[in-house]
Amino acid sequence: MLLRFPDPYDFELSTGRFRAFGTDLANRFVDGTLHRAIGGRTVRIAPSAGGVDVEPLDDVTRPVVLQLLGAPFDLQAFAEWAEDEEVLGPVVARLRGYRPPLQPDPFEALVTSITAQQVSLVSALAIRNRLVERFGEPLGEVWAFPTRERIAAAAEADLVAIGLTRRKAEYAVGLARCDLDLEALAGLDDAEVRALITAQRGLGPWTAEWFLARHLARPRAWPAGDLVLRKAASVLYGVGVTELGARLDPFQNLSAHYLLTGWMTRP
Repeated sequence: MLLRFPDPYDFELSTGRFRAFGTDLANRFVDGTLHRAIGGRTVRIAPSAGGVDVEPLDDVTRPVVLQLLGAPFDLQAFAEWAEDEEVLGPVVARLRGYRPPLQPDPFEALVTSITAQQVSLVSALAIRNRLVERFGEPLGEVWAFPTRERIAAAAEADLVAIGLTRRKAEYAVGLARCDLDLEALAGLDDAEVRALITAQRGLGPWTAEWFLARHLARPRAWPAGDLVLRKAASVLYGVGVTELGARLDPFQNLSAHYLLTGWMTRP
């Protein structure tokens, strides 16, 4: 069934992150169709005129697919604002139709950040895939990401065995076992979210900011600790990343996504 998206929407460009660093078992492409486990079922998402074709599409899958494909972002307002930006404007024009994907589940978002700490994105995906295979659930062409309960019941040594460092294993299991209500974070302001996440062992400002950016889609989220973003700020703008973040208010989040994608796909 057709799920409409505001025009313009470029499916291939917007979902490129799921293919850029190898096969993502939790967001897997098969013959041009994106597969994602939702509610114990495999959901297939394919490009279609006016949006995407989703099967099955119902009250359970619809909100997850909309989140996954970045529907919360206001691209029209961002594009109008970016027209006056000397550096960002051409990037936004070149990436017309790019809607950054979001992580639908808060636990998955944080564990994914843990696996990506201080390693390349290729290595992070490889480790994440082993985590998914070991603790997730296979559903046809895709795997459901491990539940919080499954990781909470795991031994740290089991996570080390699949490639996490001992500290990262401690962080992931500790997060799964803590009493923080991850779903409730959506109802808090940015500062409260940052404070609660960074209070957890092993979760610092970089993780908190990407959680705000890639799970909650907060407009002013700005992952200043990201090394590629720092480099883009220096090379493209000639300023520090913190100064650049202030300059790009109130569209720091989308600006970060477009700058990072633009940097990695520059001609």
